[in-house]
Amino acid sequence: MINLICKGSIESMENEKVGVVSVVFISYDVDISKQKLQEYIKNDTESIYMLYCVPLDTDLATLEHYPSIAVTKKDLM
Repeated sequence: MINLICKGSIESMENEKVGVVSVVFISYDVDISKQKLQEYIKNDTESIYMLYCVPLDTDLATLEHYPSIAVTKKDLM
């Protein structure tokens, strides 16, 4: 299994707010990933973080759910 930590944030770009989703950490070790997730959450309360675990060589688009963070227009105001 591979573990991804994704970050959702609102960034200002050219006088406009933009929703950004980034992969910020990747590891084979779930315990290290969980620890890192807690560090991110503790140190950055403005962003949204999620841990996603998936086997290698997986077409994520074929799964019922895959890493994603929704950003609404209201979030950008």
